[in-house]
Amino acid sequence: MKRRREEENGGGEIDEALLAALESSSSGAGAGGGGGAAVELLDVKGVKKMVLAFERKLRDNIEARMKYVDQPDRFVESEVDLDEELKKMHALAASPDLYPELVRLKVVGSIVSLLGHENTDISTDVVNLLNELTDGDVIGDNEPAGLLVDELVSSNALELLVQNLSRLDEADPDEAAAVFNSLSIVENLIEVRPAVVELVCERSKLLKWLLTRIKVKEFDSNKLYASEILAILLQSSAANQLRLGQLNGVDTLLQSVALYKSRDPKSSEEEEMLENLYDCLCSVVMHPDNKDKFVKAEGVELMIIIMKQKKKLAYGSALKALDFSLTKCSDACERFVDVLGLKSLFPAFMGKVKKWLRLQGNNSSGEEVDERLISLIYSLFAGLTKDASKERLLSKFEENEYEKIDRLMEFFVKYHNRVKAESKKLDAESFEELDEDDKYLKRLDAGLFTLQLLALILAHIWLSKLPGVQSRIDLLLKQQRLSREDVKSILQEYRDNVDDEGGKASVEAFISAM
Repeated sequence: MKRRREEENGGGEIDEALLAALESSSSGAGAGGGGGAAVELLDVKGVKKMVLAFERKLRDNIEARMKYVDQPDRFVESEVDLDEELKKMHALAASPDLYPELVRLKVVGSIVSLLGHENTDISTDVVNLLNELTDGDVIGDNEPAGLLVDELVSSNALELLVQNLSRLDEADPDEAAAVFNSLSIVENLIEVRPAVVELVCERSKLLKWLLTRIKVKEFDSNKLYASEILAILLQSSAANQLRLGQLNGVDTLLQSVALYKSRDPKSSEEEEMLENLYDCLCSVVMHPDNKDKFVKAEGVELMIIIMKQKKKLAYGSALKALDFSLTKCSDACERFVDVLGLKSLFPAFMGKVKKWLRLQGNNSSGEEVDERLISLIYSLFAGLTKDASKERLLSKFEENEYEKIDRLMEFFVKYHNRVKAESKKLDAESFEELDEDDKYLKRLDAGLFTLQLLALILAHIWLSKLPGVQSRIDLLLKQQRLSREDVKSILQEYRDNVDDEGGKASVEAFISAM
């Protein structure tokens, strides 16, 4: 959902001057920017007149600056006139169908060029104008209006916008508002043209600027928005994830979340920012090159420390980050065991943390925590390569008369019953129109993926041939009127849907062993 500036005042952190600057930056849509004046709807002729007037004032300003380089008082009037013309152009936002006319008149490049104007008041005016013209509520699904976005991109708006960001002084409320609106423009452009996610990072130093911005310890609305834009840029782009890692971004993100290892955020807005930072961390470690950076930066140790602190928001987020970082990463798995991560993992697996989370009002559901823990255990079984580490993991399932195997089977039965119920529902006539792939996805949503992980964990334990373990698993399955054939059936379906040939072979070995 598009962020609105007024949402940011809920926690009381925003300076009143900044709020006023944001409000004034979005006003002035009428001719001349008058406050209560009715907006006069434009036609093609009106757009041409507006563009001609703007081009004339722009030319006058350029000439005055060239003629009176060292005499600002001689060109200040031309900048006031230019400022007024820019404010008049806000009226265009009421007529997005006329955006193609703007493109045809080749004025977009002239407007964009003013992002580099020596007077930051002018560049700020342009930022405010572009933010309003590209607003999602204005453009919507209007494809002709989308032509403006294409023209902005081809006119180097992304590059100039980020260059302008670096010279804005956020101590000035108007310039702080311009920073906010600049980030809003980036989000607007991405909403209309998703390819901008990678274009803006290819063509500008936005990632570097965002990393610098989230390093600032003090919380404000711009830091929140910077974290949100960073999360958007990283969530679905492997190229951006790699770029961030090359900018030492993994270390920066770890430093940013470490500020909250012993304290909770002070407001809902600050909580949202912290969640964004963890989302960034999870996205960036999805890239294989960054998993190694995460381990070397002692990210595994930090996440364990944060979990031990039991802060209500950070616990679930740190667990999620560990889940992402340990997936298909042997080094991270080995480090987790080496730094005694099992001592934090298994008490949580046994349910000793969920009650505390509920008492703390943690937003993470108990089920989400359980599924993360199951995923972590599977990653350890799949990723550990040293015999000593494997033995330490397996020994946990022998403790206290196999209590962790009992817990594992408890989860297996729960998810087995849930998926079975979903399968019966999908076999009903009302779902006949769904193909097999759609049905499989629905079963995954119902918990099939977690059930598959549980079956894989059971197979790993079975294959270990620990004394008494196999008979324990058989007994528990029999008590629930299940058998090893039920486990093998789940493994077979998992095997049939795995793309990796090596993965298929491993699962086939489990099936044969059971």
